[in-house]
Amino acid sequence: MRLIGQFLIIAGVSFAGELLSLLLPFPVPASIYGLVLMLILLMTGVVKLHQVKTAADFLIEIMPLMFIGPSVGLMESLPALQAMLLPLVVILILTTLLTMGATGLTAQALVRRRQSRAPEKIEGEKVNERISS
Repeated sequence: MRLIGQFLIIAGVSFAGELLSLLLPFPVPASIYGLVLMLILLMTGVVKLHQVKTAADFLIEIMPLMFIGPSVGLMESLPALQAMLLPLVVILILTTLLTMGATGLTAQALVRRRQSRAPEKIEGEKVNERISS
């Protein structure tokens, strides 16, 4: 029964994302609205993690199965896509490399930022030790 309730919460948030997609004039997919809405609900505590964790873990575990249908459909339409295959592959490679580069640069910037704040934290701890002793 608990699992059904968790699925209902996830389905309700997904439905709200669909409604937002219909109501708002922005070209944003409904799934993105749903994800952002779920993030907001989790961060504000309206929905607690334990209220959706089991169902979410299950959905993540079966996610590869969800790609079987679209993959078969893509293979069936390969003759129609053959003319666009080379440009698609080039675009996929370039965007993958750009995404990897941007992710790496962002991670490095965050690590540097954390390391630059670390000495301040250590200094603060030393001051606290001097005060307490």
